[in-house]
Amino acid sequence: MKKQKTMVALVKEYLSYRRSFGHELKAAGYLLLQFAKFADHARHHGPLTTDLMLQWVGQRDDYSARYRAERLAAVRNFARHLAAQDGQSEIPDQRLLGYTQRRRQPHIYTEEQLHDLLIGIARLNPTYPLRPHTYTALFGLIASTGLRISEALALQRRDVDLDASILYIRQSKFHKSRLVPMHPTVTRALRCYAKRRDEARDTRSGTTFFVGRDGCSLSHATVRITFRRLCTSLGLRSNGVLPRPRIHDLRHSFACRRLLQWYRDGVDVAQAIASLSTYLGHARVTDTYWYLSGTAELLAIAGQRFEHFTHPERRPQL
Repeated sequence: MKKQKTMVALVKEYLSYRRSFGHELKAAGYLLLQFAKFADHARHHGPLTTDLMLQWVGQRDDYSARYRAERLAAVRNFARHLAAQDGQSEIPDQRLLGYTQRRRQPHIYTEEQLHDLLIGIARLNPTYPLRPHTYTALFGLIASTGLRISEALALQRRDVDLDASILYIRQSKFHKSRLVPMHPTVTRALRCYAKRRDEARDTRSGTTFFVGRDGCSLSHATVRITFRRLCTSLGLRSNGVLPRPRIHDLRHSFACRRLLQWYRDGVDVAQAIASLSTYLGHARVTDTYWYLSGTAELLAIAGQRFEHFTHPERRPQL
């Protein structure tokens, strides 16, 4: 008789399978292994049951409702995987304990705020001569292209083709690589920065495009702290849900402004949004559609388009 695999073994196989597609599953992987140990300790055999999952989810009384929902969501995806194989494992309703999270409204920078931000960066305390220039180029690039901060900091000099005005983003989120064309004004700004960087002492032999003190690469933590202090000094407040603007909101602002400009120019957004999704490096185009509700103006336009679609007789006569 064939020996049944332990739940820990099944979970490890599942995580290996999912990670082969680029999913990191750090938090979910930790939770799933905890569930597997719980199931093996309870000597569970056979298909998964909702009752077993709920027992593990509610192990402790001090778990918050949101954390319980997160635990259930992690094991639910695993249950779907098993159900596809054995045809018997139960898949709990995703609404059973509520939703784990809702995407929070981002801060959308105004033109004035972006201007103030870049001016403020130029006034940074020059603890090393290149510091203001590095942060001006870094934050300006993110605001102009919608790169993730991790992607910008990972750029190597070989990845920035200033002659072709193209960035090579290598093995980013979900292990995806892509080409990001730049506007000529962005290329000029980066070329100016690269010239200053290469003329500075102790920076010529480095490989990263953006450099910190002594030519070392910038750490995410250092950049985040610098940005927070900059926003505090400028008195920037968030118009989203979070208390203060974030670096990542520069990416959100880029996407929303691009969509808004397309609407104003009469571009078929339903067709163009796939290009924006590729440009931003999204895994699914549905992630890009979320930006249609990123600002009140975009949401209103989307609502009007939907109303015109459902009630063509209400379209304005030209």
